[in-house]
Amino acid sequence: MTPELTPSQTLPQDAEQALLIGRLWQPGVGPVLVQVRPDGVYDLSGVASTCSELLDRADRVEAVHAQRGARLGDLATLLANTHPDTRQDSQPWLLAPCDLQALKAAGVTFVASMLERVIEEQA
Repeated sequence: MTPELTPSQTLPQDAEQALLIGRLWQPGVGPVLVQVRPDGVYDLSGVASTCSELLDRADRVEAVHAQRGARLGDLATLLANTHPDTRQDSQPWLLAPCDLQALKAAGVTFVASMLERVIEEQA
């Protein structure tokens, strides 16, 4: 059974007051940085091309608030198209919000560990 993703299950309790950013896959374009607002999901590519780039900006909060990008859809529709088993590839879907940031899990940099595994598999 495919789990159903809904805004009430996915968003934090303070979503109305929070500044929520993420990424979605836009068919024909690729990954797009987005802001999740109560009335929809909006393009932030005018602010930064990656989440990493946005988070490195000193004025990131102001830049997101000032951006008036195109509305790419409503969150419920995007969530419904996110699960790979039920996805329509011609429609956008949500991606993990992190892109080029180095992730740490249990004190180990994820990227380094991932590269080691790839090298081991190729050997």
